[in-house]
Amino acid sequence: MRDTPAARGILRRAALAVAALLVPAAAVLVSLPANASIPADPPGWTAVFRDDFTGPAGTGVNTADWQYTTGTGYPGGPANFGTGEIETMTASTANVALDGSGNLRITPLRDAAGQWTSGRIETRRSDFQPPAGGKLRVEARIQMPDVTGPAAKGYWPAFWMLGAPYRGNWWNWPGIGELDILENVQGINQVWATMHCGTSPGGPCQEKSGIGGQRVCAPVSCQAGFHTYAVEWDKSLSPQEMRFYLDGVPYHTVRENQVDAATWTDATNHGYFLILNVAMGGEFPAAFGGGPDAGTQPGKPMVVDYVGVWQSGPGTTPPPTSPPPTTPPPTTPPPSGNRDAYAAIQAESYDGQAGLTTQATTDTGGGRNVAGAANGDWALFKGVNFGSTAATQFHARVASGAAGGVSGLVEVRLDSRSNPPIGSFSVAGTGGWQSWRTVPANISAVTGTHDVYLTFTSGQPADFVNVNWFDFGH
Repeated sequence: MRDTPAARGILRRAALAVAALLVPAAAVLVSLPANASIPADPPGWTAVFRDDFTGPAGTGVNTADWQYTTGTGYPGGPANFGTGEIETMTASTANVALDGSGNLRITPLRDAAGQWTSGRIETRRSDFQPPAGGKLRVEARIQMPDVTGPAAKGYWPAFWMLGAPYRGNWWNWPGIGELDILENVQGINQVWATMHCGTSPGGPCQEKSGIGGQRVCAPVSCQAGFHTYAVEWDKSLSPQEMRFYLDGVPYHTVRENQVDAATWTDATNHGYFLILNVAMGGEFPAAFGGGPDAGTQPGKPMVVDYVGVWQSGPGTTPPPTSPPPTTPPPTTPPPSGNRDAYAAIQAESYDGQAGLTTQATTDTGGGRNVAGAANGDWALFKGVNFGSTAATQFHARVASGAAGGVSGLVEVRLDSRSNPPIGSFSVAGTGGWQSWRTVPANISAVTGTHDVYLTFTSGQPADFVNVNWFDFGH
């Protein structure tokens, strides 16, 4: 969620096709009750903050741990929290209250005059960060507002973190960092996760969009049931990582080496505070049709079962991406396997690239696409997990407005751009740069986890293809 002087929502990644992004059913905690207990501390981890929102129905949050943010912005800060949202935040138990069953409810309401109120709470603590050489995990179990379609227009629930230096300044975003663990708009069955940093607009973190990823909730939608949303900030690795999880499954990773050293340090060399809120309106909902309007249904709460924060110090068992401390580090660390080869991989979610830009797309699902690929350009996608059953197919969603006679190859290479392609297909004009089609290709059988390069080869210097997403098949 946003409270910054720069509005970011309008450039966010859009909803993807549900079938392309379904998470494994076994990973979804659908069997848990609505008031599940905070998980026990995993081995090697220590809880540093817990709240399971136990208390009498109709009472407010524990103000020893949380503080209410009220009004339409911080004093002296940007109006409407810098995002164009239109609600007034209150401390009323009509908007923010325990339900008596171990949950917090943040409920947007509309009065007879058509004015919206809602709730926003922040942790008093702003020192959440990993120990030196360790890890921090921030997690919440949440049911998004149970409203979809036209009745959900304008809804913008969020669970997120802001860098501590933002308190009292209100104008230093995005340099001080922001980690969006859960964002959602318009009742779409999808969670967005994003890291914001650097400068705006543009800058090393692609602001106002940020470095983002997204995932569909399945088999139960984000709105119909509870899911766990988490981020792990890992300082035990080099480069450091921010890993975002849905129901325990990682789906988006931001690495330290994706930005320059000063940008990463400015965004991470301090603690963070946590925020839970439901905004109404603003630029993120505006990117998906706007709202709220007369058809928006008030009174649909974001329900929070628990919030927990854990730390893990150095000396614990390193994750598989890190070599043993006694082994000299390889030139390229083993990929972490955080991407599913058989789900749609958004082309704009690359970990590295040359010669490419991104733009808003009119393709089904919206969002952004990689634009203007030409001879010699490439994009890197780290840690693509093909599993133990060999993939033999490659599919890509492409468009081309290239002039007659201009064409090229989209190639797939593994682990190094200098390795031979395992497969490729040719693209010429499709009728326009937003005239999309899905093109299949055969590839050499591949298993295991690999870094995937898309490379672009053409006999002409002109741009020849846009790419929206790609995946693999058996």
